[in-house]
Amino acid sequence: MAGQQFQYDDSGNTFFYFLTSFVGLIVIPATYYLWPRDQNAEQIRLKNIRKVYGRCMWYRLRLLKPQPNIIPTVKKIVLLAGWALFLFLAYKVSKTDREYQEYNPYEVLNLDPGATVAEIKKQYRLLSLKYHPDKGGDEVMFMRIAKAYAALTDEESRKNWEEFGNPDGPQATSFGIALPAWIVDQKNSILVLLVYGLAFMVILPVVVGSWWYRSIRYSGDQILIRTTQIYTYFVYKTRNMDMKRLVMVLSGASEFDPQYNKDATSRPTDNILIPQLIREIGSINLKKNEPPLTCPYSLKARVLLLSHLARMKIPETLEEDQQFMLKKCPALLQEMVNVICQLIIMARSREEREFRAPTLASLENCMKLSQMAVQGLQQFKSPLLQLPHIEEDNLRRVSNHKKYKIKTIQDLVSLKESDRHSLLHFLEDDKYEEVMAVLGSFPYVTMDIKSQVLDDEDSNNITVGSLVTVLVKLTRQTMAEVFEKEQSICAAEEQPADDGIDANKNKAKGGWQQKSKGPKKMPKSKKKKPLKKKPTAVPLPQGKQQKQKQANGVVGSEIAVKEDEDDISEKGSDSEEEETNRDSQSEKDDGSDRDSDREQDEKQSKDDEAEWQELQQSIQRKERALLETKSKITHPVYSLYFPEEKQEWWWLYIADRKEQTLISMPYHVCTLKDTEEVELKFPAPGKPGNYQYTVFLRSDSYMGLDQIKPLKLEVHEAKPVPENHPQWDTAIEGDEDQEDSEGFEDSFEEEEEEEEGDD
Repeated sequence: MAGQQFQYDDSGNTFFYFLTSFVGLIVIPATYYLWPRDQNAEQIRLKNIRKVYGRCMWYRLRLLKPQPNIIPTVKKIVLLAGWALFLFLAYKVSKTDREYQEYNPYEVLNLDPGATVAEIKKQYRLLSLKYHPDKGGDEVMFMRIAKAYAALTDEESRKNWEEFGNPDGPQATSFGIALPAWIVDQKNSILVLLVYGLAFMVILPVVVGSWWYRSIRYSGDQILIRTTQIYTYFVYKTRNMDMKRLVMVLSGASEFDPQYNKDATSRPTDNILIPQLIREIGSINLKKNEPPLTCPYSLKARVLLLSHLARMKIPETLEEDQQFMLKKCPALLQEMVNVICQLIIMARSREEREFRAPTLASLENCMKLSQMAVQGLQQFKSPLLQLPHIEEDNLRRVSNHKKYKIKTIQDLVSLKESDRHSLLHFLEDDKYEEVMAVLGSFPYVTMDIKSQVLDDEDSNNITVGSLVTVLVKLTRQTMAEVFEKEQSICAAEEQPADDGIDANKNKAKGGWQQKSKGPKKMPKSKKKKPLKKKPTAVPLPQGKQQKQKQANGVVGSEIAVKEDEDDISEKGSDSEEEETNRDSQSEKDDGSDRDSDREQDEKQSKDDEAEWQELQQSIQRKERALLETKSKITHPVYSLYFPEEKQEWWWLYIADRKEQTLISMPYHVCTLKDTEEVELKFPAPGKPGNYQYTVFLRSDSYMGLDQIKPLKLEVHEAKPVPENHPQWDTAIEGDEDQEDSEGFEDSFEEEEEEEEGDD
């Protein structure tokens, strides 16, 4: 009977197949993910943006201090060695012979298929004489020839060959294990056990355990869990955090503690340099004992952050620590924003009055601090200090100018070229061009807002308790593009110089403040239409009337008869005209009603189609958001004192400025390159009425470029729940037919009873 045989690879052929597949599964994806980027492409990119970002700290650090990194070279060497091994194994596999070959007795006897019995016997005699062992031939070959001869001449052997592929009948199934035989050899058993034990009982548990204990310390945003706990405690403790308190809480992050982060450093010289900086800053309270906010690492981080906001010069030994601290600030502030939002949600879900939610001012201060940390500016400093070559001394010439009062970036952009050049006359030509290049690269984002209620019959009707969806479309442009458009509009609408004061006022306002107003439309004069007068018959004199009657030979009686007939005919014609007019009027009314009904149906169908398309678009947006992974590399931020290249990101949320409450949670927009659509959802108020909300778009990197747009909501009463609906009728057709048949049978029985009673 056929059985099963397991055997290891003695020749090494199947082991090469296994090893080639294993190496290929590692080398191919590793090359795709780990091959170093082309350094020349990065150098070309930096060269192209040098005109705008040349004075930024991160740009100078990348160019002036190129850190020799051998990791890309090591990666290339390892990957190339892997590919060399893979190609070698593939070559070995291609040269190996197949061990399994189908048994064919005709090939063994060197005969063509279909040879006759005489030819088979003749060929067998020749080969047996040649390979017979008694005559010095090959014994194995002689046995194969005899087996092939028996398979072609003996009926039983031939039947076995045709059915099982072997003259001897069914054979045992052989399974090859793709491991060399020396692994299971008894001589090497101790060495193999040591290798297995070291790999699976020591190395693997250590690697997995170290990775696990390191990963559980961090959240999904790579923030230490301990830092999140510290922020949650102090945000809950301090409901309304001003900027000073916020800086203090931010510096208490465990990322700055050498005990929890190996990258954070603590030097003996800190005990001398940090007190000196504290005396220079002069606004740090050291009496209050509030760990960990008063620990040495937290105090050091707070001092370095305050010195950065004040743009103070610090010792060189602290510059590296300050750069490390500043790189962590944007992510830590985003984590603090998340903590505040979570506490607000918890406060809304609980009915306890003791649990108070953080204020809207605390949330907005976190966002402002992110802008301040990136730009290196204090809270109430002018946004113009973000530009190069404009310092505190020069700022007075710009902001306190007699003719132009420039307070924001938009005010400076709105000026004409000649006015701007005269305002910045203290700058040299090359510096002025650099300022203009930087100013033109600043972002200008516009918002288009649309509120609706999805998954509802009337999406534009907002009712009490419904889920409101506000679709915000963000469009990013540069200041240079907006400025060119507005200048062209102003040039087209410029009035002649004879207008005097009005023209001067318009020039002073500039393109940003001028609104494109079309020509005023004159009121249309209402012209009275002349009334149509009915023609009246002119009476003739009596003499002429008699002469006319006599001339016509008309007798009085005949005239009377004719007049009666004429009156009757006129009355009949008038009645017929009235009937026809009524019929035509009714037909017109019916036609107008049909037209109005048709128009209403068409309008309703168009509205339904529009709502269906909007619903499909929202579903497609959700699917794209789930499937697509957009790059978070948007546009580099111009920051003079930030040590790392940062991308433009934004916060988008809805708030009630009057009540100082947050309506929708902030959405962190990290993929805004040109256009982006964002959905903000929140429950409608519990009472009907008109509500005034505000949509905020705040940058996490630039000061003075936030956008605000009002949002008006008209909330109606919720529709009453219908008691009966056609879709709720769950009666089965069979039941209805049965009820009809029962009713028919009852009526038939009643008729029979009535007939019997009559009899």
